[in-house]
Amino acid sequence: MITEVGASMRAYRVGGVDVVQPYDEAEIAPAFSGMVLAPWPNRLANGMYEYGGTVHQVPVSEPSRMTALHGLVTHVRWATAGVSDDGSSIELSHTIVPTSGYPWPLRLIASFALGEGGLRATITATNGGDSTAPYGAGVHPWLSTAGAALDDCTLRVDANRHVTVDNRLLPTGTEPVVNGFDLRAAKQLAGRAYDDAWTDLVRDGDGLSWLLLGRPDGTTVAMWADEAARAWQVCTGDDVDAIKRTAVAAEPMTCVADAFRTGDDLVRLAPGASHTLTWGLQLR
Repeated sequence: MITEVGASMRAYRVGGVDVVQPYDEAEIAPAFSGMVLAPWPNRLANGMYEYGGTVHQVPVSEPSRMTALHGLVTHVRWATAGVSDDGSSIELSHTIVPTSGYPWPLRLIASFALGEGGLRATITATNGGDSTAPYGAGVHPWLSTAGAALDDCTLRVDANRHVTVDNRLLPTGTEPVVNGFDLRAAKQLAGRAYDDAWTDLVRDGDGLSWLLLGRPDGTTVAMWADEAARAWQVCTGDDVDAIKRTAVAAEPMTCVADAFRTGDDLVRLAPGASHTLTWGLQLR
């Protein structure tokens, strides 16, 4: 079930079993649940950045850390652009209106399709302006534990490096994965709390990186992202009142936090150019 607000995935079930943590139709999506993150994912320090010789200021949406969190399109209404006759696919669109903080008219298309391989989704941005735009994207599903305690679940993240952060959760560098941050083989989540990013993603023969949440009933939620994704963000919700270790946020991102300021993996979208991030979910 996809909502127009934030192009959010409100629910996804296979055989009556939750793949993502659902929320009620009348409820405001908790903790960015299932939302598209653009034109930047994660945090932007002070909501301020310099690009093309001009300093831009966007609203600070996370006052406790003085950051602008998860872009500009999470709590806006997208338009339904098309639904397949059998209801197995849907496409939504939204155009970012230029402002002094982000003066580029980006047209965004979010598509979702169900098939034999599970859910396949894309986020495409096209720059309708006359100058190059800074851009990044991600998505924010909370993967369901199917009612189990998170401590009884396992997590695997196919990545070789962990992103170090300061007390505002802004990146300070990267380090090789060791100990609790080495999730290349599944580890039990008991005693582990994450609000962290990983880079240098490990990819399979199709160029996909995977994140797997193993559940004690023997099922696994498997999430993948294509080569446009340069990082995974994982949050166990320990400090998120709406979640509190009842699900795991798995966020494929084209860049880590603060990319508008650091330039790390920043997409520079030329006039008329498009960029697509593709990701998917399976229940095994």
